[in-house]
Amino acid sequence: MKISDILNITNGDLINTPSVRAIEGATVFPSKVDSGDLFIATDKEDIPKAVENGAYAIIFEGKEPEYMDEEIAWISVDSVKNASMRLLRYVMLHKETDIYLLSPHEMSFLKMIATQKRNMKILPDDWTKSFEAILNGDERLFLSTDKELVEIIDPNYKVIDNQIYGYIINDTLLRTTFRIGEFIYQDKEMAPFHIEYLSKAIYLCKEYQIPYSIDRVRYTRHFQPVFIDGNLSSVSRGNSYKVVIFCDNTDDISKAMKYTKEESKWTKSIILTPPKTKIEGVEKPLWFESVEKARDILKKSHFNYAFIYSLDRDMLNEIKNDGSIFEYSF
Repeated sequence: MKISDILNITNGDLINTPSVRAIEGATVFPSKVDSGDLFIATDKEDIPKAVENGAYAIIFEGKEPEYMDEEIAWISVDSVKNASMRLLRYVMLHKETDIYLLSPHEMSFLKMIATQKRNMKILPDDWTKSFEAILNGDERLFLSTDKELVEIIDPNYKVIDNQIYGYIINDTLLRTTFRIGEFIYQDKEMAPFHIEYLSKAIYLCKEYQIPYSIDRVRYTRHFQPVFIDGNLSSVSRGNSYKVVIFCDNTDDISKAMKYTKEESKWTKSIILTPPKTKIEGVEKPLWFESVEKARDILKKSHFNYAFIYSLDRDMLNEIKNDGSIFEYSF
């Protein structure tokens, strides 16, 4: 890429008259600079290392660096981050890449069912690492659940607005038998109201030819049931009528409560949340200010389902790793 193009794309100012006219590549990490590269300095202390590694051009913001090799193109910008995003958007147009903003549930199911990472990359939350992944990666599809990050990288990001047709055949709160495409999946460990997220994840896999397996479906980290005994120790399914369901979002609790009222009227449900937590459709959750208080509520309450928001399942005396609760990750 020509230095003149970089100036136009980043709205930068060339503050010297170097002999170099073009660069071969770009990076935000000085250790990755090769001879002929553009180095984008998020920290000016990294500049000497980039120069040592052979940088042909440096983008920086603020005061001019104390040491300036006049053979290098020194480009001043108002914001290194904004300049980087402008450069990234330009490169993306020529690479024909797509960036999707996924909901946390959609991302969980995608990570769960995808059997290969071919053609896809889940972006780190750090914008510099995401910049590097897109600029120097070969993937066609980039994914994130961070709306702020995605909007910075590409204001024209995509969302999954289609899904593979499927429907529930029968279900309980903790098990679902459903049909997607030509196949029936029996008694899967999935809340029935999560089938929408699964169907969207499958659609994305098909759209971008990502190998996947629905047989890998399990409970996600957003909705984790654990059967317990009176001592708050985990027990095998079928050995207890009490289930503690750990949720990291209030929406799942609201949907689960609606489900139990409509489909399981005989069950007794309680909800435990930190003080002043509001959950749609729930008037009086049981507030706890500490793990000890939450444990005390569980011991003293009669329930079939106890939904706990914002606590981890390690609050129980013992979690037996029987493979029933986990999430795939790359």
